[in-house]
Amino acid sequence: MQGKKKALGRGLSAILESPETDITSRDISGEYVVGAIAHVPVNQIEPNPFQPRTHFEESELAELTISIQEQGIIQPITIRKLGYDKYQVIAGERRLKAAKMAGLTEIPAFIRIANDEQMLELALVENIQRQELNPLEIAISFQRLLEECQLNQEELSQKVGKDRSTVANYIRLLKLPTEIQIAIRNNKISMGHARALITINDTKTQLIILHRILEKKLSVRQVEEIVRNLTLANPGKKRNENPILPVKFEKIKETLNKKLNTEVDLKLNLHGNGAIIITFKSDEDFDRIVLKLDS
Repeated sequence: MQGKKKALGRGLSAILESPETDITSRDISGEYVVGAIAHVPVNQIEPNPFQPRTHFEESELAELTISIQEQGIIQPITIRKLGYDKYQVIAGERRLKAAKMAGLTEIPAFIRIANDEQMLELALVENIQRQELNPLEIAISFQRLLEECQLNQEELSQKVGKDRSTVANYIRLLKLPTEIQIAIRNNKISMGHARALITINDTKTQLIILHRILEKKLSVRQVEEIVRNLTLANPGKKRNENPILPVKFEKIKETLNKKLNTEVDLKLNLHGNGAIIITFKSDEDFDRIVLKLDS
């Protein structure tokens, strides 16, 4: 086990550049030459099953496809050999996709040796270094490295070059409700928004604030202020039983204010129960409001 972790801990550049991982490629005589670049048929290359990136922007693929059509593949991809005429991408899956879209039948590639654990690590680190993963994809990949490669958070932080607290913050994203995770994945909210929401212990309140972020385009600072006001993260304080109102309730409140020409307040607690409070200044004002409600 100790030896396996040491090999895994070499990281992306060490594994990709080590002669130990080279399978070699053929020269013009058909002989294999260490360190050379092979031109491998694209139909013999499978996607990386450990690829942490789950979404490829169509516009970016289209731009890369045009570039490849005009200038070819500038940077070879890296693959591993699975069997006779069968390979698997280690790094460069986006280039492979674009090459296929460009109509290429072959692609330049380095052929390396990598086991499943190294494949996961290589795909993760390569994408992080290229900043191509969204926060949720990074969180899922970190969790897989912890579980499948039997690492602890300290070892993981050293491997990916991030503080342990940063690693922990990413992994905590996986505890958020599914709707919030989808918003992160689709870049609807940022890591900063998500970190603020994580501090709230109540799922319903988290979702109410998420909807407000999306509808009002709230900044991270505004969300942090809302969370501070709720004081839900502090167990020593009484929970705020009146979380921020969803937009539809705010609109109803404004409508009633105008229709009744008086101050109307809406209260909503964490369990979904609420109350409408209508203010009146005198008996005459009360009768006026009642008539308005009947009309």
